[in-house]
Amino acid sequence: MEKIIPKIIGAFINFIALFSPKYAAKLALQLFSTPRKGKLKASEAVFLKTAQHKDFQYTGFTIKTYKWSGTRSTILLAHGWESNAFRWKNLIELLSAKDYNIIALDAPAHGASGNKEFNAVLYSECINMVANYFKPNVIIGHSVGGMSTVFALNSFTINVERIILLGAPDAFISIFTNYENMMGYSKRTSNAIKNLIVKKFKHQPEHFSTSNFTSNLNIEGLIIHDKKDRIIPFNDAVKIHNKFKKAKLIETKGYGHGLKSKEVYNHILNFLNA
Repeated sequence: MEKIIPKIIGAFINFIALFSPKYAAKLALQLFSTPRKGKLKASEAVFLKTAQHKDFQYTGFTIKTYKWSGTRSTILLAHGWESNAFRWKNLIELLSAKDYNIIALDAPAHGASGNKEFNAVLYSECINMVANYFKPNVIIGHSVGGMSTVFALNSFTINVERIILLGAPDAFISIFTNYENMMGYSKRTSNAIKNLIVKKFKHQPEHFSTSNFTSNLNIEGLIIHDKKDRIIPFNDAVKIHNKFKKAKLIETKGYGHGLKSKEVYNHILNFLNA
């Protein structure tokens, strides 16, 4: 049933595209950009209340940030799709014990932040806004949080010393192609979506590539990716590593896309202390 429902919705959007490709594309892109989960649960809010909160306003909605104060380097944490700042709880506790100054944000349409839709470009703009205020030395991004971090560093002036990418995807076009295939969009619908993306973001979908953007970075990086990641292929990490001049790639096995493990956290701590 889970596989059938997207096809039914896709068929409906394909039908609309016969009469109004632009409207069909708008619906398809809106569906792609709307997270189904990631809002804060009551149990998660309990931990996040231990932080200092600061809200930022960006293009009409709120971006929620959390701060755990420390005297060492400032680290900014950017979560991934359908998640929120709570996903960093274990890492935050480890970093706090080492007296790092920690900042985490909820992405647009996630956690306690506002807005109804999300995309990596918008997220990169919010990361830039938060980074310019808190001045992090290091940014750690999980999944699309890693991709958006690289987009931000490519588009804006953010003076960080290092970045850590956990399970980060490479090409936006690959993610979107998987979505189109899942929905069963027709060629007419797909072309209309592509035209809308170009109109909205001023570039072809192929432009948005983590590996291509990391080739411009002159900072140290750590890439951690699991061989068993079923969400983002390990080969994405290889492509990013091949273009990222000063990055080290660490391959893990058995932690999946989430990468929540003591081994991963030790790799992070070793990189920070190097």
